[in-house]
Amino acid sequence: MSGKLEKLIIISFRDKNFTDEVKESRFTAPINPESFTKNFKVERDARAAHGSAGRDPKFTSTGPQELKLDFILDGTGTMEGYVEVENKKMDKDSKAPYLSVHEQLDAFLKCVYDYDGDIHSPRYLIVFWGSEIKFPCVLTNLDVNHTLFDPNGYPIRVRLSASFLGYITPQSQAALKRINSPDLTHIRQVKLGDRLDLMTYKIYNDSRYVLQVAAANKLSTIRRITPGKDIYFPPFDKNES
Repeated sequence: MSGKLEKLIIISFRDKNFTDEVKESRFTAPINPESFTKNFKVERDARAAHGSAGRDPKFTSTGPQELKLDFILDGTGTMEGYVEVENKKMDKDSKAPYLSVHEQLDAFLKCVYDYDGDIHSPRYLIVFWGSEIKFPCVLTNLDVNHTLFDPNGYPIRVRLSASFLGYITPQSQAALKRINSPDLTHIRQVKLGDRLDLMTYKIYNDSRYVLQVAAANKLSTIRRITPGKDIYFPPFDKNES
């Protein structure tokens, strides 16, 4: 076990070449999916020849891959490992409330579903989850299942089941090569013996951002970091350092 934990991120783009990112719509899953399924299709022509009783299905093409994700949006503030809960742990004096399920769902829909008037459709997406998933795609289906309610009937937990259709082009392949760039927000879970300066170097190829990382995580010291804690590595403009 590496002790490393990365959150699932969905990045939206206004163009099918995946160059015009809508950064304000980037969605980070508050907790990683419960499961994911990849579907592969092979198209065959199963029509029988005229006068023949037998069938010899002929290969015609491979269909686009499909990715199905199931995960939870929670507003109870009780789920271990949930981004909202961990943020509270890092800033115990914060008076800010947890984001409601409604606010979290709005952020998700803004990223993957909402109509973009500039391209006259929902946006193109890349679903990125560590080394497991790097998937250029478009959303094809979304089920929103409200599973838990407060005493007033307000939803406080939602289960999402989303299907994405692969959109693989030469341009999308090039975009995937940029996914591991420090332009993205990364999340790593601290393991025993980890040092913040070395973790920073692995993300940015430069340890001089260690103080900014400490500030982003509200750490009081860079010398001791707690095993099991998630550390957030935000994007930095290298020209500013």
